[in-house]
Amino acid sequence: MKITEWREKMSGEAFEKALYPLYKEKTGENVPRYAALLDRFEEVFPEQAKESDIFLFSAPGRTEIGGNHTDHQRGRVLAASVDMDSIAAAAVRNDSVIEVLSEGFPMCRIDISDLSAKKEEENTTMSLIRGVAAAFAQRGCKVGGFSMTASSNVLPGSGISSSASFEVLVGNVINTLFFDEKVDAVEIAQIGQYAENVYFGKPSGLMDQMACSVGNLLTIDFKDKEKPQVRKLDVDFDSCGLALCIIDSGADHADLTGEYAAIPAELKAICEHFGKEVLREIDRKDFIDQIGVLRKKAGDRAVLRAVHFYDDNDRVPAQAEALESGNVDEFLRLVRLSGYSSFMYLQNIVPAGSVKKQEMGVALAMCHEFLGERGAFRVHGGGFAGTAQAFVPLDMVDSFKASIEAALGEGCCHVISIRGVGGTPVRL
Repeated sequence: MKITEWREKMSGEAFEKALYPLYKEKTGENVPRYAALLDRFEEVFPEQAKESDIFLFSAPGRTEIGGNHTDHQRGRVLAASVDMDSIAAAAVRNDSVIEVLSEGFPMCRIDISDLSAKKEEENTTMSLIRGVAAAFAQRGCKVGGFSMTASSNVLPGSGISSSASFEVLVGNVINTLFFDEKVDAVEIAQIGQYAENVYFGKPSGLMDQMACSVGNLLTIDFKDKEKPQVRKLDVDFDSCGLALCIIDSGADHADLTGEYAAIPAELKAICEHFGKEVLREIDRKDFIDQIGVLRKKAGDRAVLRAVHFYDDNDRVPAQAEALESGNVDEFLRLVRLSGYSSFMYLQNIVPAGSVKKQEMGVALAMCHEFLGERGAFRVHGGGFAGTAQAFVPLDMVDSFKASIEAALGEGCCHVISIRGVGGTPVRL
């Protein structure tokens, strides 16, 4: 549709109806975001705004509920898309240039006549765009140039995965504009991971992209890395009497790539002892039988991190079963155990060598303080910085939020909801 048509539709019920599956009760507050997106597109790309069909897209952030750092060992995770998202307006160009202007960032401009990875682009948005385009080209897609404006309320550094949300957003744009939507949600997630691993330079697993792309609350088993098993769960936390809160610790993710990379690197040393690629291929009993040798060969921290993997990997199906059977107390018990394991064994709370700066530890301590014996809490996502996650009884939400923000800072506690739709074009 032309930009004038979109604006006409936005003033009526049809547009809100199209957005409702994405935002539910928050639909009304999200309509202005799309209007602002179109205004920005018209301002930055005036000629295209007059002549071209404009397409709208949305890709949610994600929350990890079970399986902390299990995905890169082809383990299991319990994850969900959330009602914070990245959105875009895009139109096809008649050249080989992609121009993307994300709110709050400078223009990204790449020429797709060369889709090779660029060392100088590592850790930049340009690398993600180029990497996603390259992955589509490898699948036979004739990727063309396009102009795009984007905006996001997925908090950067929040553990809700703003980078994966953006990768899935760009994947949906290319899939729709140039590939007749031939690629499904799972493959778009794999494309996003490829861009992040190979072009951006971050050795992440696939959980972030999968949850953003597929949507809903789901369990994912990565045992077969080419064909991960995905199962959606028909569970609503509200009906369980729980609110899902994400608490910003105040710590910065900057310069922590080495900390994240050290986890799979240390586990690789254990795997090499057994001649395997990942821990999922090694029986737990065989691992335990070799502890003495492994401590000398890989170090104690690597051994403890492997213990965490085996424990948290087993917790995921138990958490799913507890939720589906309505056993809320058992689910919360397992969340607590996952949090303790991350702190004690995985050790992704405090960056190595840090003594005074322990924001994540303080955030977890405050969750314990204000929840007491009710609810549950744990580190959220990669760890070392970013956010904690808390499941809070509905009758405690207001008091918990007020107490946490008094201790850690106004606006640090976000009450979020699970979104039933992953990355998608917005259609009327």
